[in-house]
Parts: sequence; structure tokens; C-alpha cells
Amino acid sequence: MTDLTHQHAPVDRVDYEVLDMLACNTGAASSIVPEAVGETVSELVVTTAMTYTQYRRDQLALDADLEGDLGIDSVVLMSIIDDVAKALSLPDGLAAEIDVQSLRGLIAELAARCGVEVIEAQRDDAMSEPATSAELAVGELDPIRPPGTTPWDDRSMRDFMDAGDPDLFAKTAEFAAHRRAREAEHLYWYGMPLRSRCANRALIHDELTGRTREFLMFASNNYLGLANHPEVVDAICTATRLYGATNTGCRIIGGTNELHKELERRLAAFKGRQAGIVYPGGYAANLGCISALVRIKDALIVDRLNHMSIVDGAKLSGGLRKIYRHNDMADLERVLDRCAGQARGMLIATDGVFSMHGDICDLPEIVRLARSYGARVLVDDAHATGVLGDRGTGTAEHFDMKGEVDLELGTMSKTLAGMGGFVVGDEEVIDYLRFYSNSYVFAATIPAGVAAGMIAAIGVMEREPERITALWANIRQLHRYLTDAGFDLEDSRSAIIPIVVGDERRAMEMGRAVRARGLFCQTVVFPGVGLGHARLRVSVTSEHTAEDLALAAQIFIDAGRETGVLPGTEAAVGGGRQLTQEAERR
Repeated sequence: MTDLTHQHAPVDRVDYEVLDMLACNTGAASSIVPEAVGETVSELVVTTAMTYTQYRRDQLALDADLEGDLGIDSVVLMSIIDDVAKALSLPDGLAAEIDVQSLRGLIAELAARCGVEVIEAQRDDAMSEPATSAELAVGELDPIRPPGTTPWDDRSMRDFMDAGDPDLFAKTAEFAAHRRAREAEHLYWYGMPLRSRCANRALIHDELTGRTREFLMFASNNYLGLANHPEVVDAICTATRLYGATNTGCRIIGGTNELHKELERRLAAFKGRQAGIVYPGGYAANLGCISALVRIKDALIVDRLNHMSIVDGAKLSGGLRKIYRHNDMADLERVLDRCAGQARGMLIATDGVFSMHGDICDLPEIVRLARSYGARVLVDDAHATGVLGDRGTGTAEHFDMKGEVDLELGTMSKTLAGMGGFVVGDEEVIDYLRFYSNSYVFAATIPAGVAAGMIAAIGVMEREPERITALWANIRQLHRYLTDAGFDLEDSRSAIIPIVVGDERRAMEMGRAVRARGLFCQTVVFPGVGLGHARLRVSVTSEHTAEDLALAAQIFIDAGRETGVLPGTEAAVGGGRQLTQEAERR
């Protein structure tokens, strides 16, 4: 008999080896480990019910009444039974023979049809208590896979932006069904919570399966490892005890703390500018800065791959928005030439490092063209601060152009290990923004404790330039591994390395294969990138060790072979394993 009451960890995915054995020997499951059959049946029932009901796993109590508590009527139940029976290679027509009142009852009935008796449990906590998959080492392939019973839906997130229905909520129901189907196959894995500090490795809890596992972390923007630096953490704690948890108003009405002003001074000095202004977030910085400076008769000229906050800043401003092809300076000049006769003033806004592509803007040519046409330049250094330049001050330093860019903008939630956004530039421009940026004037700002942490982070950066040296050594090493393996990394020249896949389904499948081996990076589909440009986005930090990088490369290679992103040859996979051995010898 198989007792599922206390088996937490295994009951989370479907074991395809068990399904294959059942398919070859239906009705004789006694030759298979009974627990494995029971676990497989249980997982198939739960994931299939999730698909048909749109419930999360934690909402499907095994002992709940199917119709009264879960709303699973006879029609839905028949569909669940038919799908699970097919996956288990059981005879057709079982739905007409099975009469159960709960999911646990259905699990027991179907397990019995496979020749396994399941003990009825009195409590329902087996599916709700989280489990830790400590037995799986980072890099070890999880042998348990998702059910694979959900038909592929080739719609993307773009298809749910407008349902064409007068009920504004209609599209939300359609998207919910789409998302649950993706989650049931472990293709959507967004927003899973960490249960540890975010360093080169992290514990992540999978809310779909109830399991917690250690992952190699390649989805963090903690580029210099400052988020966990003792000096930064201590500064936050000390200031919070002194000044309290948060502020009680916006910056111009009772919400300014002396640490806010000190942070602005430190940011301006770090960037080599006259003054700085701190916003509640990086998104708010672009919204507030652009909408304050660009008005209805002006034009904002943007690279087509700029961050969405720049796009939304243009919309909020009411000015003309003109787009030039990515990093195409001839096209930028064409747009400037046309705008010169249409717009009163012009602002060219560009990412310093493009967040989903990892390449760098052509700042020297942008500045040259701006001067020729009388335009101003704003560079968003969200992913360049702490990464580009010998001191890590960003794109202008990288090109030896300090003081030649009108405005430098950034976020403090990445390298600077805090929260908020900032703009630095000439003092009179920054003062103007304090009174005309709505996202500054009408919003509460960051807590004083967070400001203290970022002041400390700047101090560590300035004292320890070796962190930037270590970061770039890691970037170059992983880039070399992945290029040698044959991946398309576009023109990445930063801590962001894209593994370009193109097809959305294949990208999600590769992301799933990577996670199954204990590595977490972002799977980016629309709207993060355009349709047909899906990718895995890999973020490198100074904290990654040589072993981490070699193991990560091996995982990407093996996942690429599995999913067809790379051609599958045993020699190539063996080469991936050699990377770890090479790192261990160092």
C-alpha cells in the first residue's frame, strides 16, 4: 500500500519513466515501486485539475467536495478523468465508471486501476506543506517532469491586451486560463519567492509544486554583490532605528530627511555632476524627468529598444515621440532632420545598456548628432552604473565622455543595492525637476534607511574597484563558454548576456530545462522583447565563482541540446561537463 500522507517532496511532478512502464505493462504496476505509481497518479490528477479549473495548487484541497467546494461539475470531472486515464494508458470510458466526491478519492480510484492501493489520509496537509528538495544538488537534473498533457496554445501575451469585449475584465479571464495552462507545464515561472539572500546561489520556493530548491542565481542585478555587504546592511538597520521605518510625506512636504540630501550629493559626486535628484523608483525617474522637460510642442526621440519607462514618459509628456532603429545612427539623423522642422525642442533618450540585449548605445555619435541639431541627450544608466567604466560610473565614463551628456539617469535597485531612481546633471536643471516632476512632487520617497544603505554602497564601490574587475572577468569567461558552445549572444558587451532562441515556445522549454538542472535565469518573451525574439536573459555578478560559471555553461549546453536550441551531439555535451572539471582544477 502507498501512503501519500507524509510524502511531501516527491508529489510535485510526473515521472515519465513510470508512465512509460505503465504504457508497456498496463494493469501490472506491481512490478514498479508502488510509491512511484501513487505519486505519479497524484500529480497527474492535481495538475490536470489545475488546467481545467484555473486553480493554483494550494487552492486544490484534496479532501474538498468536488462540486460544492471546488465547482468541478460532472462535465469537468469527466474531462479530468479522460486526460489522466489517457496519460496512464488506462482503458477508454473510465469516466462513466468512476463516482468520487474528492480529488483524493479520484487519486485512489485511478491508482487502484493501475494496481496500487493508496491509503486514505485523514488530513490534507500533504499537498500544502512546503518541501525542500535538498537532495538535488545544483546542476543535478530533476528526474521528475511536468505532465505534458496540456495542448500548446500558440497565443502570446500580446493577444490578451485587448479582448474586443465591452467588459473590461473579459480579457483577464482569458489570460488567467492561458497563464494557468502555461504554469501547469512549468513554462511560466515568474515571481517565485526567494527564501534566502540573493547571492550567487539562492533558495527559491516553487509555488506551483510546493518545493524549495537551491539554484545558481543568474537572474539578479546585484552586479557587485553589494546587496549583502555587511556595511550596507548595517547602515540600513542603524538608520532605520534612528529615523523610523518610512517617511510621512512627499519630499517637498515633510518627507525630506537629511540622508536623502546626502545621497543626492553622493550620487552627483560619484557621477561627476553638479547636482542630483532622487525619485521613488527608476521608472518614476524616467516618467517624471521626461514629462517635466518635454511638452506638447516638443519631441522625444528614442531608440526602439529603450526601456518601457522611457516610452511611458513620452506618452505622459504629450510631446511627439519619434523612434529610430536600434543603434542605427543614420536613422537617428534622419529622424532628427525631420523633427527639426516639426518640433520646438528635442530630447534624445537612450538606454546606456539595453536591458534585454546587453549591448551599449553609440553614445559618441548620439552626442555628435544632438549637437548638430540642437537636441539634448538623456542616458538611462540603469544597467551601466557599477558595470561600465573603470570606476563603474556608467556609459559616459565608458566612452571617456564625462560632462558631455546633458542628463544621466539611473536606478538604485540594481548595483546600488537599494530602491529608487535618480537623475544627475546641471544644478538649475535638477532644481527645475524638483518642482515640475510629478512623480517626485506628488509621491512619497524612499525610506531614510534605504538611503543610508545606498550611501554605504557608493562608499564600498569607491573603495573596492576590484569588484568591477572581478565582474568583468566573470562576464568574459561566461561569454567565452557560451560563444564556444554555439549560442547566439547578439552583441552583448555588459553584464547582461542574452541567449537568443527566437521561438517563444522553445525559449520557455529551454528555460524550464535550465531550471530543472538547478539554475535560474529569466525567460524573456513578449512584451519583454518583440515576437520572434524570445530569449534567456543571463545576468552575471562579481559574486559568481569559477565553478559557478563552468557549471552554468554546462547547464545551458545540456538544456540547449535537450530542447533543440543547440544541435545535440554527445561530444558537445561531454565538452560541457569538461568545463566544470576545468574550473575545479584552477
